[in-house]
Amino acid sequence: MKLSKISLLFTVFAAVATLLAAPAHADNLPDFRTLVKENQAAVVNISTTQTRSAQGGGFGFDLPENHPFNEFFRRFGEPNMPRQRPAHSLGSGFIISDEGTVLTNAHVVKDADEILVRLSDQRELTAKLVGLDERSDVAVLKIDATDLPTLKLGDSDNLEVGEWVLAIGSPFGLDFTATQGIVSALGRSLPSDSYVPFIQTDVAVNPGNSGGPLMNTRGEVVGINSQIYSRSGGYQGVSFAIPINTAMQVARQLEDQGYVSRGWLGVSIQNVTQDLARSFGLDRPRGALVANVLEDSPASRAGIEPGDIILEFNGTQVDSSSSLPPIVGETPVGSKVPVLILRDGKRKTLKAKIEELKDQDQQVAGNASGGDQETGGLGANVRDLTDEEREALGIDRGGVVVVGLDRDGPAAQAGIRQGDVIRRVGRENIGSARELRKVADDLPKGKPVSVLVQRGDNPLFVAVTLPE
Repeated sequence: MKLSKISLLFTVFAAVATLLAAPAHADNLPDFRTLVKENQAAVVNISTTQTRSAQGGGFGFDLPENHPFNEFFRRFGEPNMPRQRPAHSLGSGFIISDEGTVLTNAHVVKDADEILVRLSDQRELTAKLVGLDERSDVAVLKIDATDLPTLKLGDSDNLEVGEWVLAIGSPFGLDFTATQGIVSALGRSLPSDSYVPFIQTDVAVNPGNSGGPLMNTRGEVVGINSQIYSRSGGYQGVSFAIPINTAMQVARQLEDQGYVSRGWLGVSIQNVTQDLARSFGLDRPRGALVANVLEDSPASRAGIEPGDIILEFNGTQVDSSSSLPPIVGETPVGSKVPVLILRDGKRKTLKAKIEELKDQDQQVAGNASGGDQETGGLGANVRDLTDEEREALGIDRGGVVVVGLDRDGPAAQAGIRQGDVIRRVGRENIGSARELRKVADDLPKGKPVSVLVQRGDNPLFVAVTLPE
């Protein structure tokens, strides 16, 4: 009987302890009320106006350029009707200096004829564009005002996945809207922005939030909200922000010199798959696999070769191909940095002198036809390249073009396509279809082997495994 009473008392004590613990846990959650009250005054609404050509003679709507009614409107529209109409865009931004420096996204203010910044006290001020950088999607504005509220900048390098974050902006023009969530992932690379290691969050971000701040629970800006992943045009659970450390590096250069200088190495890279890792003697998939090295580039002068796997760059570990471009881009131009590579299963450190990245358009003509065909031994029908094809593709020598594939053969299974040019198998350069046959006959069975192919002007490695 006494034992039953003791058990009952213990049960009651445990229940009371659980109830007492619940409010304490709730008190540990971030107080977003305080964060919003203390910081929303430094967040601004940005609206822009730009002039666009009006189709249809300015009747208030646009028609496709080749629409037959356009000629009708050109001939019979009102003669004094304007041929231009204003277009408007909406976004967000935030003040980083009390003298009127504002950060936002480049895509919010690009091509704007007029930029208006509306403050929390409803004042509307015309902003001057200090500079913008499309690669990072960062823009710096200046408004003529003083003693303005500002946001405190944090350190985005200290962010961790799972950390609470808050966004304030103007989604759909609804000023000073606050949304919250957590950091979902770090260092995300997007197809259009390879030089930005994006912060991925589940914070609700919608059109109009672009350029607004992403803050941690200490009220520090850790990012600039930039993009959403959406099939509908609205928020679907995934949003991306530019790390504030990256944004400020860009902003300082825009203020100092009006443009952004980035480091350039001169390589084409790709991810290392499990099969490619095995073929190169790597214990697990990691690093950036060099598919091509541009002539007269820092990489070529450093001795980097196609097939090398870059494991570290300037002392920073390269976990995947997407992590390399931001590291290189942030490297000061003119600096000489160590590059740790894996070649033929052995590690080697090279020195590369970084140059400035410049915009270059490279065009490669399509393949011609002709030449003798021969089965290449990989389940692919190939032929030698003509001199004209090599010149068009920028290939000095060698290479065979795939003109047919065995649907169930090793080449097709590895992802090689008709029209691809096979340039190397393992460490052997392929100069002709006969050479490919000879090399393929000596390949080990059941073990993946790296094959360098060129698809248009894009070189890439695939792992081919011959059946046992």
